[in-house]
This record gives sequence, C-alpha cells and structure tokens, in this order.
Amino acid sequence: MRKLGMNMLGYQEGITLEDRARMFHDNGFGAIFTGIQDTAEQLAEITEIMGKKDISIDSLHAPFSGINQIWLDTDEGQQMLDTLKTSVDRCLVANAPILVVHLSSGLTPPPTTDLGRGRFIELVEYAASKNVKIAFENQRKLANLAWAFEEFDQAENVGFCWDCGHEYSFTLGREYMPLFGKKLICTHIHDNDCDGRDMHMIPFDGKIPFDVVAKHIKDSGYTGTLMLETFPIIKEGVFLTYEGYTIEQYIARAAEAGKKLLAMIDGE
Repeated sequence: MRKLGMNMLGYQEGITLEDRARMFHDNGFGAIFTGIQDTAEQLAEITEIMGKKDISIDSLHAPFSGINQIWLDTDEGQQMLDTLKTSVDRCLVANAPILVVHLSSGLTPPPTTDLGRGRFIELVEYAASKNVKIAFENQRKLANLAWAFEEFDQAENVGFCWDCGHEYSFTLGREYMPLFGKKLICTHIHDNDCDGRDMHMIPFDGKIPFDVVAKHIKDSGYTGTLMLETFPIIKEGVFLTYEGYTIEQYIARAAEAGKKLLAMIDGE
C-alpha cells in the first residue's frame, strides 16, 4: 500500500520529537523527509524516535544555500560538492534511500559549466557507491533538469523529485511530468495561489488543480510515498497561514488532504 508522508521541517517550536512522531503516526503518516541536520547524531536520534512509531525517513533534502556556486570555479563550489557528499553519507545514518538535490537556485543562476557538470557526475558516482539515489528537483530552470536526465539517462540511481508547488509558482504553464514523470522517485506536494509565491500550503487550500496533479502521478506509474511538503509558517509561535491551528490540528488537516489526493490518484 502506498504510504502518505510529510516533511518534518518547521515543527521545531515547542514540541518534542516524540510528540511529532506520535502526531504523524496517529494521523496515518508512515514516512517523513527532513534535512541532513547539523550533526549525524541529531539525525540518528530522529531516525530512532520515528522508527519506534514505524515511520521511515524516505528521503533527505540536501542543503541548497549556495548551490549556484557548484557551477563556478570557486572554493565555495568545491565546498558545495563536499556538502552534497556529506548529505549522501547522512542518508546512510537515516536509512534514507534518496537524497533530494537542487541544480540551481533563484531567478538568475549562473549558466551550466563543464566544471559544474563534472561535480554533479562525481556526486552521482559517489552516491552510487553508497547505494543512494539522487533525486533532482524542479526549480526554475528547465535546461538544468534536461541536462541531468540526459547525462544520467542510464544511471540507475538518478531520478526526479516533482515539486508541484514549484511548478505552479515558479514556472506556471510549464509541465514537468510529461517530460520526466517516468523518472519520478519522490514527490513534494503542496499548494499555492499560482501567483509566483512558493507558499507551501496544504493541498486544496490554494489554486493548484489537484485533479491534474493526481493524473500526472497516476500516469507516471509511480507507486512510492506521496510526500507532502507543507509549512504552517510560524513566527514567534503564531501560525500566520493557518492562524489558530495547533500543530496537532495542522498535521491532522494535512493528513486529511493527503488522503483525499491519494484516493484521487488511486481512483477510489
């Protein structure tokens, strides 16, 4: 049976890991994704506590601040590659089979370069040696993804992370799934107002046509976890997007939406 998953990010304020694991479990979430954490020990703790509630860490998200440097002949570019390799190593700590990676960031990233391409090739080869898959995520630049999936067409450990929120906020009118859906190995599902803001709302609370999202996922043949990436947007303990919700109520609301989308995908 397909799992329903949710990002762990954004729930650090005043709530223990044990409470988070209980809330996810009680609302039917069987998987999460998170970042690589500051230390391997922190990630190991998350993995252990979630595991006690039968919640797997299906993927980790690599850091992306400074990702544009990977295309440039700078010390920061080499440091970014080293960070991505460390992220692969953290996947082993969390028993996470997939590392989600951005290829660029922002409206005006640098052009692709031979140096940058070589660094991503080195990353993919390193990940393969650790039995970790790299999932390249759609941002604003189609050309970067097109290069990656052509370059790694025969690489068994490279796939696509479809972020439907990015598609409808950053590149409205461009559809990634007809191009790369057969390479889909993980999802980032969230909603927005389709006006350029990456809002990370709960599905069905914005304007993304989730009948189209469901059809794309179904047509791709993907049977893995349906992973949500929603944020309540907390500032000083106050929910700005979902004001008045407790964290438990927010997670329950997200679970209800995720189950609705799963039923649409699976034709129930």
